Amino acid sequence: MLQKQKVLAIRPAEAAFITVLLMGIIGYLIIGIKVVPQIAIIAGVVLLLVFGAVKKVNFMELEAAMAAGAKSGIASVMIFFFIGMLISSWMASGTIPTFIYLAVELVSGKFYYAVVFVVTSIIGVSIGSSLTTAATLGVAFVGASTTLGISPVITAGAVVSGAFFGDKMSPLSDTTNLAASVAGADLFDHIKNMLWTTIPAFLFSLIVYLVISPADTEQSIKQMGNLKDALLNLKLVHWYSLLPFIVLTILAAKKVPVIATLFAGILSALFISVWMNNGVDGKRLFDLLYFGYKSESGIQEVDSMLTRGGIESMMFSISVVLLALSMGGLLFRLGIIPALISLLQGVLTRVSLLISTTAGFAVVINFIIGEQYLSVLLPGNAFKENFKKAGLEPKHLSRVLEDAGTVVNPLVPWSVCGVFLASVLGVPVTEYIPFALFCLFSPLLTIFYGFTGLTLPKHDKKYSHKVS
Repeated sequence: MLQKQKVLAIRPAEAAFITVLLMGIIGYLIIGIKVVPQIAIIAGVVLLLVFGAVKKVNFMELEAAMAAGAKSGIASVMIFFFIGMLISSWMASGTIPTFIYLAVELVSGKFYYAVVFVVTSIIGVSIGSSLTTAATLGVAFVGASTTLGISPVITAGAVVSGAFFGDKMSPLSDTTNLAASVAGADLFDHIKNMLWTTIPAFLFSLIVYLVISPADTEQSIKQMGNLKDALLNLKLVHWYSLLPFIVLTILAAKKVPVIATLFAGILSALFISVWMNNGVDGKRLFDLLYFGYKSESGIQEVDSMLTRGGIESMMFSISVVLLALSMGGLLFRLGIIPALISLLQGVLTRVSLLISTTAGFAVVINFIIGEQYLSVLLPGNAFKENFKKAGLEPKHLSRVLEDAGTVVNPLVPWSVCGVFLASVLGVPVTEYIPFALFCLFSPLLTIFYGFTGLTLPKHDKKYSHKVS
């Protein structure tokens, strides 16, 4: 684990300065002049290498730290590979096209964003994976919105909100189990306690999506009809095309490991694709998995919507993830993260400050490392004892970790979730952020509860940090 590496001892003020400088450089490059995230992160890595040289840290050690950071993301990389293959195989089997057809039938152009949010929330809770929800049903909704003349940017925000509602509230979710485990809370006590922040965040988001959803228009109805006709003509809409999704849902509910679950979803889709086409050339099948599905309907909008997936489509995301995690390895080896933790622990004197600091640190970890699990692990380990001393229960800590850790990751352009979602949905993180309402409301609500004391046990305004 990164946090177990040998670290350089530096002053907290020095760590804070380097962190601000690092975030300023990366933020300016990505948001200010819109360079690709890889270049911005490499600039950050160079800054840290220079800092390490100034501190006389052996360069071999710095290389080892980068390698250790990248190694921690291998599991995510493997999942990305399998999701790339899942998307292309589900296109070929008609699974995603059938979802698109059903989505168009369901929404009829009215309350579109609200329906997208609710449906992806339900599916997210069912399968416990935000990335899988976004890569399958989310792709279908964004694709349909593009063809119907409805904003794909707002649709992507609604997809991200719904997918991460599911990721947060599902007992099948790895981050939900991780947050409960780190805090030492019972899983279902943790989920039940999250309802205090999750239900208001869900309702606020739903109301906004209802208000901003487009009204029915004659043009959108005509476009819906054209889209449905195109999908039917391609012979990609069948009831049995939904079988891979059923297989995926059942295996997820049985807590089968994620890669095995994704492989079963891919294999079942390939069988359906072969059966639909009365056999297929072996090389073409393997090309499908690597290069993705290529639609050749002759209708530009439909081809753009369906031409997706494959291992190749994940390479951009994987390169960003590995670079970001390598930077995270340097941040630990150079003592920057440990110094920030010690700085934050030293200023905690009130419960309100404890909760807001824990939430803030989870957000900071998301931005400086970009890794969802570490945004839960590091604040959880750092402030667990402080929560006990303040008379708070483990479920209060685990709620803060989910509210400010899990759901914030997709809002960071260079994070694991952010680069993946931008890749599969085709919408940059910086564009969908204002519309990922659930992800924005959740950390604000947890901080609000911390300052007001709502849902928290009665406690003194101040508490001691000294070990008795």
